[in-house]
Parts: sequence; structure tokens; C-alpha cells
Amino acid sequence: MKIAFVGKGGSGKTTLSSLFVRHLAATAQPVVAVDADINQHLGPALGLDEAEAAALPALGEHLPLIKDYLRGGNPRITSADTMIKTTPPGTGSRLLRVRENNPVYDACARSVELDGGAARLMVTGPFTDADLGVSCYHSKTGAVELCLNHLVDGRDEFVVVDMTAGSDSFASGMFTRFDITFLVAEPTRKGVSVYRQYKEYARDFGVVLKVVGNKVQGQDDLDFLRAEVGDDLLVTVGHSDWVRAMEKGRPPRFELLEDVNRRALRMLEIAADATYELRDWERYTQQMVHFHLKNARSWGNERTGADLAAQVDPGFVLDESITAPV
Repeated sequence: MKIAFVGKGGSGKTTLSSLFVRHLAATAQPVVAVDADINQHLGPALGLDEAEAAALPALGEHLPLIKDYLRGGNPRITSADTMIKTTPPGTGSRLLRVRENNPVYDACARSVELDGGAARLMVTGPFTDADLGVSCYHSKTGAVELCLNHLVDGRDEFVVVDMTAGSDSFASGMFTRFDITFLVAEPTRKGVSVYRQYKEYARDFGVVLKVVGNKVQGQDDLDFLRAEVGDDLLVTVGHSDWVRAMEKGRPPRFELLEDVNRRALRMLEIAADATYELRDWERYTQQMVHFHLKNARSWGNERTGADLAAQVDPGFVLDESITAPV
């Protein structure tokens, strides 16, 4: 299951995505955690110290390797240089799977131990001074989108992505790459503004959107969120002494997380599991192609000097039954 955590800056989306990763790992479920926010806070939220977090390999720095591996023997992609962030897979492409070992994971993922469990962690890499004036942060997150386009995941397999703050994922098609999106919102007008943007933009794409109310302190906060987001409100989270200790770098064992917050995480898991029956791989592939053609026309063809529409394999549908190419 592919799961996104989104929200405005400071909403608590990184904290909640890290708690959800810990929850899954604690029950020995395979999970790949992806920090797609250039602020790069997911590693520390999963218990890494500053040096460990800084040493994580950046997906953006391994983009040539990623493209070359995913291209595989796809005859429609003449070279890795013509691949852009929205390039879809086709016959002959190599796909990524949650449980496997492959060169992309070898180069870009690191195992993080979490109270007896473990998760694979991948990061986009931070936006550095060297990037100023020559690139935008979308060039960093493009590697994440390319990997998601080539990812095949099944029931009881989880990919949890901590997204860029705000509604920036709508600059491409990445917001359609998930089975469910958890929007973390505080009980304030600013807190629900991103929800309204997501709700409006995602309306025509079948995006499953649920709101997680964070920093909820009483009935008035709860009533406010219910009035603003209605039935999309899934669960609320309040103050956590466990989280406060984690933010100080001294997290207790995860089993000591407050019962009310453990129940909230379980509700997130149940909601994610429920979307499995809603999967429509044909629509998923069509959306991938839609955004690829849109990006090709707007900038991709000019930048690569190629007709990127030719990369689309009209008979190909991404799904769990595809076997790895020989």
C-alpha cells in the first residue's frame, strides 16, 4: 500500500508519518519510508542522530543509476538521458518491489532499526546552496516520483512517503501515486487550507483523502475540524509525552506510546488496508500516462530533445501480476 502524509509546514506530518512507520515496523510488516520533503526531518524522527541523517544517500544524487536500472530493456526508452520524472514503465522496464533487493535500494536505501523492527529509509536529499539559481526542489523530488511510477506493491506491503509541505505535489502527477493520502491538519483556518486545496485538485482523480487532526486539545477543536472537513476527518491526535521525548532525542520504547495514540495509528492502518479493494491499476496507469504527456509537452520534449510521447507503451498496464524481465 502506498501512503502519503501531507500538510502545511509545522502541521506534524513528519512526526505522524514517523509514528506510522514505527507502528508498521513493530508488527514486522515490510515498510519502505521515503522522505520526499527537502527539509529532511524523517530520519531524525525515526531516531537517527544528525551525523547518521546527514550520511543518508540522496535519491537525487543517484538519478542516473535509478534511470538506467528502471529503463531495463524497454525499447521505447532510447536512453536513460531521455527519462524524466514522469516517464512511465512499459514492456521490458524493471520494476521495484517492497521486499526485494535491487541496485536502487543498495545505493539509495538504508535500514533503520526500530525497537526490534526495521524499515528501509530513502531520502530525496536536501536543497543545498549549490542548487540555488540552477535548479528547483522539484528536481530533487523527481527521483521519488520516478520510483513510485515503477513500484509494484501488494497487500501487507507499505510505502510511506512524507511529502513536501503544502500542495506542491500538484506541480506533477505525484499526488495520484498513492492508495490513500493522510492530510495532517491543525484545528485552525490555516491548518485546513491545504485540505481545501487537496480536495479541490484531487476531485477528478479518484484520490482517497482522509484528514488526521493534530494538536487537538478539546471538544471545540474537534467541532471545528468536523465542521471544516466533514466525513473526511478520520481521527484526531493530541499531546503526546512520548513524542515530546522523541523530539528531545530520548524516545522511550515504542510500546510505551500512549494507548490513545496507538489506537489512532491502528485506525490509519485499517483505513489504508481498506483501499486495497479499491485499486484500479488501469486507471493508475492511465493517470501516469496523462501526467507524462502533460509534462512532455510543457517542458520535457524541449529539455531532452526527444518526443517523449513515444515512451508510452499503449498496451502496458502496471499491476501486481507482472513478472520481472529476464
